[in-house]
Amino acid sequence: MRSTWRGLPPKQHEAGWEPGLVVPAADGSPLLTDHYFPRAPGDFPTLLVRSPYGRGLPWSPQYGLLFAEQGFHVVLQSCRGTGGSGGEFDLWRNEAADGQATVAWLRERPWFNGTLGTVGPSYLGYVQWALAADPPPELKAMVVQVGLHDPYALFHADGALRLENALAVGVGMNYQHQGLGPFLKATLRLQRRLRHISAAQPLREAYMAALGSKPSWLDDVMTHSDTKDAYWRGASLAEPAERLRVPTALITGWHDTLADQTFEQYDRLRQAGCETALLVGPWTHTSALQQGWSKVFAESLAWLRAHLYADPSGLRPTAVRVHIGGEDIWRDLDEWPPTAAATSWYPIPGGHLTQQAPTESASVAAFLYDPADPTPSLGGPLLSRTAGPRNNATLEARNDVLTFTGPPLTEPMDILGHVSARLSVSTDTGHADVFTRLCDVDPQGRSVNICDGFVRLRTAQQAPSQVTVPMSSTAHRFQAGHRIRWQISGGAHPRYARNPGNGESPVDTTTFTPVRITLHTHSALVLPSSSCPA
Repeated sequence: MRSTWRGLPPKQHEAGWEPGLVVPAADGSPLLTDHYFPRAPGDFPTLLVRSPYGRGLPWSPQYGLLFAEQGFHVVLQSCRGTGGSGGEFDLWRNEAADGQATVAWLRERPWFNGTLGTVGPSYLGYVQWALAADPPPELKAMVVQVGLHDPYALFHADGALRLENALAVGVGMNYQHQGLGPFLKATLRLQRRLRHISAAQPLREAYMAALGSKPSWLDDVMTHSDTKDAYWRGASLAEPAERLRVPTALITGWHDTLADQTFEQYDRLRQAGCETALLVGPWTHTSALQQGWSKVFAESLAWLRAHLYADPSGLRPTAVRVHIGGEDIWRDLDEWPPTAAATSWYPIPGGHLTQQAPTESASVAAFLYDPADPTPSLGGPLLSRTAGPRNNATLEARNDVLTFTGPPLTEPMDILGHVSARLSVSTDTGHADVFTRLCDVDPQGRSVNICDGFVRLRTAQQAPSQVTVPMSSTAHRFQAGHRIRWQISGGAHPRYARNPGNGESPVDTTTFTPVRITLHTHSALVLPSSSCPA
């Protein structure tokens, strides 16, 4: 197991295992639970890890054994309706009550010393926020890794369905708790059938060809696109962070599909005066727990030791550590984002990008988005193996993708913070999406994506509309000789379900209308940029 990851700290204890314990859920349903513990005398703090993905690989070695070897009791539990636990799984409605019921059970264990921490990634982060909504007095520390707190934002962006996320989560929830074999088989089946599923007319229930069944929640998730819909009431756990006092470490990657949720929670914790730390690596949602595991584990272990053992010796000196893309270095910061001047880059005819603001209003460029041949997604913050930085050459060669490129930089330039786009844009149907991306173009012409954003346009026909597109955050160094590129298109399919162009539901429509999208002057790419420190 240890040979899988380099750089892990030496184990402190041999680990023991007590499998198949039954913990009563809030409604009495049996929650199957495994207990890992150090084989040594003395009191040890406890870590609670609640998962809808089973208790086998990778959870058993990465969370059960590794943390038990470092001197923690680890309670690894299958959420209601998963991994052999009783009751029916609901995507979010039971986690707060079941977490509290588990803590009540812990209080009766002779080995529980009253000091509790939580740790885990993705949905295992969501259950931590659920417990933090009314934190028990024993809870002394949390570590949320590539974590979720808002299910709506996982499945929708500005009212548009994040189709690829929905399908990937459907496979994970349906199969991962059944074991590694069934999960991998289902994942491969989805990859083979993704093109067919995403091209189906109508889209509704086309996923059954890959999932083999109809999860009770998936159709609801796909069809409730309005964040104000009663369906989503109580789903977001943003609010607990606004009043939390439990020290919380946050970990994400620049290409994690949940990175923006992590940054949002970091801002809330800081504003609430809660002790917090942030680590951002060059990772996707899954690679953070694979290639990045040694750093993620070290960060998590140091935080838990500091707050459960009162041993801060492993903590870094600053609250924030980020990986700088384009240079492959790490930088310690006092806060995120750091103070930086916002610089605007303007598109002009001919595909150029300049820092000189336009003086006249005019159209810059236009393209036709055809939902029957939707602009494909390529890399970026996805849940699939295709996530991350990619060569965008094939994408930028399409007629439905605009690119605007700046001159070669005469000196390196750092981009640290929030990236956004101000768009002045019009359409001929009034129904369209815009996908916008920042890329780094090297001297050989290779264009690699850094960060991106998406917005659903709701415009009057022909009249230009002004809209701001958040493009997430980044820490990236453009080297001297490299160029900044701004990429604009009408979608990224199947990352986002294609806009049919006619106002109909993307899930139910069987008709498509091509849309002409025109970009006007006074549009700008806004970068938090500065010259590199000497």
